[in-house]
Amino acid sequence: MSRKAYFSSPSGCPAPLCHTVERTVRFEEVDPMNIVWHGRYPGYFEDGRVALGDMYGIGYMDLYKYKIAAPIKKMQVDYIKPLHFGETFSIETMLHWTEAARMNYEFIIRNSDGEKTTTGCTVQLFVQDGELMMYQPDFFAEMCLKWKENSLSPLRPASR
Repeated sequence: MSRKAYFSSPSGCPAPLCHTVERTVRFEEVDPMNIVWHGRYPGYFEDGRVALGDMYGIGYMDLYKYKIAAPIKKMQVDYIKPLHFGETFSIETMLHWTEAARMNYEFIIRNSDGEKTTTGCTVQLFVQDGELMMYQPDFFAEMCLKWKENSLSPLRPASR
């Protein structure tokens, strides 16, 4: 299945930051047909964002420390194949490079056979004191500079 990329990658940009989280479908996540209810996928995307953000010092507690909020402006979910109760799956999360004051995340969910079941993306903006930021917060800009210079290393282990 071919689709248009969620985010463009202009030449000269660093490769996306990537991290994969493993999960198991819980009973509360399935509907009466024993498949994951469509409304659970944003939570799976959240699991991926939290793990990747914590690795690079741009997680929710980092944002909180700097009094920055990062609300979701856009979310897209593309369903390919269902997941079922008890099934293990992975959430691959990619943070795509941008010089804008935003975070562009892409997600690929795969079942235990490695088949894509769901893809999607979110765009988060930066807000401080209730105002949309037109520039990257300093701590995020510093992380991006290291990313662009290829000197970025995980700050701490990813959460599970």
